[in-house]
Amino acid sequence: MHNKTVTLSNGVVVPQLALGTWLVDDDKATEAVRQAASLGYRHVDTAEAYANERGVGEGVRTCGVHRAEMFVTTKLAAEHKDYQSAAQAIDGSLEALGLDYIDLMIIHSPQPWIEVNQSEDRHFEGNLEAWRALTNAYKAGKLRAIGVSNFRKEDIDNLWDNAEVKPMVNQVLCHISNTPLDIIEYCQAKGIVMEAYSPVAHGEALKNPTIAKMAEKYGVTVPQLCIRYDLQLNMVTLPKTANPEHMRTNADVDFQISAEDMEALKHVEKIESYGDSSYFPVYGGKLKGYSGMPDTEEI
Repeated sequence: MHNKTVTLSNGVVVPQLALGTWLVDDDKATEAVRQAASLGYRHVDTAEAYANERGVGEGVRTCGVHRAEMFVTTKLAAEHKDYQSAAQAIDGSLEALGLDYIDLMIIHSPQPWIEVNQSEDRHFEGNLEAWRALTNAYKAGKLRAIGVSNFRKEDIDNLWDNAEVKPMVNQVLCHISNTPLDIIEYCQAKGIVMEAYSPVAHGEALKNPTIAKMAEKYGVTVPQLCIRYDLQLNMVTLPKTANPEHMRTNADVDFQISAEDMEALKHVEKIESYGDSSYFPVYGGKLKGYSGMPDTEEI
């Protein structure tokens, strides 16, 4: 089990490998968290928009691991761009999870999902208001750390230049064939810990012969190579699954990719399509008449 940690700017220690729960149904999330905890996972990532905070929280409370040893991340829905709704949503997540505190809470997107890839409005004022709500909850002890997700340089600068508390985390799409090195390096230079979601490209990396050949060289699976790659970029890495066997193999990644091969993997030809999942805003799609995260079967 990969059990290394990273330390945030405020001293909070974060387990580097986390269980992602996007597209894990609420009624399956409890058992998924229990299984992960039994295998050694100590970090679980959820979100208001995933509609499974209740199940995740129950899993954390009943997994047999002391609460202080479990790191729980959740996300403020992208649509909350004013102080009042953001503050209410923070309390709503605490209630849904059934926890006294949340270890890390992040703004899910600088834009409401319906505007992603369709609008140039970065909602600077709205994000400052949502951030103020997170900051006050952080000061009140409801949250141990606060951060953002899917934020570009200008979105980071907006908070960095104007907010009392600096963002501690930025969670972004990052995998072999789509590695946003500019924002990773920019944030890491500021002491912002970077996190990688969809490390296996929502399953599409399995179809890439270049990645498969490199995995074969190391005697590992494609998912293991992909997860290890993000870990070696010093990113918290969030492979999602409800499958205990996948949880086990995803965590068996304590091999080392050479510096030469890391450099080669950084420049693998950019992925052209995420297949049936291309409509998700995070994969470049556009949503119309929609105000939340879409639903599809897990890959």
